[in-house]
Amino acid sequence: MSEPAAFDRRWIAHRGGGRAAPENTLAAFRAGYTAGFRAFECDVTLSRDGVPFLLHDATLTRTTGVRGAAATRRWDDLRDLDAGAWFGARFRGEPLASLDAVLAFAAARRAWLNLELKPARGAAARTGVVVATRVARWLCEQPRAPAPLLSSFSPRALRAARAVLAQRQARLQLALLCAHYDARVLRSARALGASALHLHWRAVTPARARAIHAAGLALRVYTVNRMPTATRLWTWGVEGVFTDRLDLPARGNA
Repeated sequence: MSEPAAFDRRWIAHRGGGRAAPENTLAAFRAGYTAGFRAFECDVTLSRDGVPFLLHDATLTRTTGVRGAAATRRWDDLRDLDAGAWFGARFRGEPLASLDAVLAFAAARRAWLNLELKPARGAAARTGVVVATRVARWLCEQPRAPAPLLSSFSPRALRAARAVLAQRQARLQLALLCAHYDARVLRSARALGASALHLHWRAVTPARARAIHAAGLALRVYTVNRMPTATRLWTWGVEGVFTDRLDLPARGNA
């Protein structure tokens, strides 16, 4: 399938499908793809038995209605939960998505993934190791697929992932996520061997964008839901924006 001319990978669908479908589900990815997106962000955490799957929160309450921490449940229990009904009746029965299912989606469509590591308390290193190991193996199996990027607010998770990637000589890049910006953030990203900084868009200024690029890092920003904001950020050289609004790229090309 050819790429729609109106869309490019500077636009990244937040949590798979933004506001169009229940976040971090395959329904969200299908919505994003149908809207023309070829770049997707999602959150990856671990079940009790070490299966990587998609979930933003530490608890299951908001998106499944089930109380309790996700990290205390085995995948065989988690896979049967309804992660779609909270969003709307037509998504009732939509399950939580495993990382393997999302990787299969990306391989079939040659989509680019930004996998944000969302470790449970005390599981940062384990999350980095498990996800990096799985994605590195998948990339060997799918050499024509775009190499995903691993990002996180957790330096410990990124360090653990980096060690796995170095051992396997995997061509996966890392990005440090931060809600704010200062000189320490730049130093941390470089010490981690990251290829990019991912910042809240309000933390970006032209001078900061120049400093980040001068350090050899790409800059992507979250979460941009207004076209004037995106346009301003493009002029500052930002490489990508995460958005909840699947209609914005079309508006920008109108």
